[in-house]
Amino acid sequence: MQKKTKNTPDFQEPVADEAAVQETTTPPVEEVNPLVQEVATLKDQVLRALAEAENTRRRAQKEVEDARKYAVSSFAGDLINVLENLYRAEESLPADVQDTALKNFIEGVKLTKNELTKVFDQHGLKRIFPQGETFDHNLHQAVVQIPSADVAPGTVVQVMQAGYVLKDRLLRPAMVGVSTAPEQA
Repeated sequence: MQKKTKNTPDFQEPVADEAAVQETTTPPVEEVNPLVQEVATLKDQVLRALAEAENTRRRAQKEVEDARKYAVSSFAGDLINVLENLYRAEESLPADVQDTALKNFIEGVKLTKNELTKVFDQHGLKRIFPQGETFDHNLHQAVVQIPSADVAPGTVVQVMQAGYVLKDRLLRPAMVGVSTAPEQA
């Protein structure tokens, strides 16, 4: 049996010239620059694709929320006319009725109107009756201009038809008469 000495290695690594090693491991700058540019371009494309995906997700989420929020808008739009008819019926009824049956009928109309109004309120449907308010083109539609010295110009002095909003969306503008300054002769 032979003894090996600790100082003698079994394998010797070849010693290479450092300059030669560096030449073989580092590619020339002409090859690196296009690759760096391509990496930057691809990185930019990935970031843009991620941003677009996030925007699409947000847009879809908003559409779903809006669909839930305004799902009843068509149905509510149809019921608006029913409520307005109840308001007109209440306004046209005489106040000093003696007949018990007619009093009960009037009370029934008022209760029905109030109940429907309460249901509308619960679902975010609000009536716009802007008598005496400043004209707002976002909520009102001016049908007529009425010269008046009693109120400031731009004030709603007559409401022909009430408007309605569902949460923050206008379903029907209020049809109004707006005051103007009287003409000086």
